[in-house]
Amino acid sequence: MNAITDSAAGQAGADPRRTRLDAWLAGLPAELQLRPSTLEPASSDASFRRYFRLAMGDGTAIVMDAPPDKEDCGPFLHVAGLLRAAGLHVPRVLAQDTAQGFLLLSDLGRTTYFDYLRGTPTPHDTHRIYMDALAALVKMQQSATTGLARYDRARLETELELFPDWYAARYRQQPLDAADRAALQEVFSALVETNLNQPFVLVHRDFHSPNLMATNLPGSPDYGPNPGVIDFQDAVVGPITYDLASILTDARTTWDEEQQLDWGIRYWELARKAGLPVPADFADLHRAYEWMGLQRNLRILGVFARLAYRDGKLGYLDHMPRVNAYVRQVAGRYHAFKPLLKLLDKLDGQQHATGYTF
Repeated sequence: MNAITDSAAGQAGADPRRTRLDAWLAGLPAELQLRPSTLEPASSDASFRRYFRLAMGDGTAIVMDAPPDKEDCGPFLHVAGLLRAAGLHVPRVLAQDTAQGFLLLSDLGRTTYFDYLRGTPTPHDTHRIYMDALAALVKMQQSATTGLARYDRARLETELELFPDWYAARYRQQPLDAADRAALQEVFSALVETNLNQPFVLVHRDFHSPNLMATNLPGSPDYGPNPGVIDFQDAVVGPITYDLASILTDARTTWDEEQQLDWGIRYWELARKAGLPVPADFADLHRAYEWMGLQRNLRILGVFARLAYRDGKLGYLDHMPRVNAYVRQVAGRYHAFKPLLKLLDKLDGQQHATGYTF
C-alpha cells in the first residue's frame, strides 16, 4: 500500500461508495466505540482497494473498501487466517460485510518499512527490523497453503509477457522485432524452467518494504510483534526464493549487493534451522534467488509501465531505474542472460561492457 495525499474533504456525496461506507460504519455495534466522523484516507494500492483510518476507543482502526465488482474480500480473509495460524502478525478482522466489500481491521500503525527507511534509522535499527522480517518470512514459508492457487508455468509465462508488451513497446516505445522476440523467449524459457524446479511454499508475492509495518518502534504505540504484514491477498503456492528475492531487490528501496548477500545468508541460516527445503550450499541458494528475482523484476518493469500508462499512476515510473538496475545486476552475471542485456542496452539506449561470471 502506498500513502496517498488527497483530502477526505468532500468525498462523501461525490463518492457513492463512500456514502455506503459511512452508512455501514454507522450501523456497526456501539461496543466497537467507532467514531465515523474521524474517517480519513489512510492508503491505497495498485488495485481498486482503498483504505481509511478512523478513531476506535482509545486507538484507531482501518477500513478496507474493496468494490465487489472489481475486488474479492475472500482471498484476504482466507490468507489472513493462514498467516495468523503460522504466527504472523497480520490485521485482525473486527467486522465485515463482504457483499458490499467492506472490512474493519485492526490498525498495525502508520509506519511501513519504506516510511521508516526514508527517515534516519541507524544501521543497527535497519538490521534489526530486517532480521525480524527474515524471521517472519521463514514462519510464512512454513504456513499451510490450503486453497491457494499454484504459481504454475502458465502464470509465470503470462507475467513475463508484460515486459515486451508494456516496458519495451509502451514505456520505451520500441516494439520488439521477431529476432528480439526469439532471443527474449529463450531467456524466458530458461527462467521459467529453473524457477519451476524450486521447492514450493506459500508466497506473499510482494514481501517488501511497503507491505511490512514497523510495529514496535521506540516511543510508538504497541501495535504488536514486528513486522506487521499486509497486502497478502494475492498469495499463491510458488518457488521458495520468490519472497526472498522481493525483499532483497526491493522495487522501492535500493540495497547494494553486499547487503543483499548479508541478508541472503542470514535467511539461509534461519531457513535451514527451521527445516525449510533450501540448498545445503548457499551458492546454490544465491543463484536460485537471483534467477527468481530476475523473473520478478522483469515482470515489475512491465507492471509499473502498465500502472503508469493504463491506469494513470505515473509515480510508479520513479522506481523504474532501480528495478532496471536490479535486472542488469543479474543479467550481467550469467552468460545465459547475455541476449537480455543486449536487448536492455538497445531499449535503454545504453552500452555496457560486461564480463559474465557464470
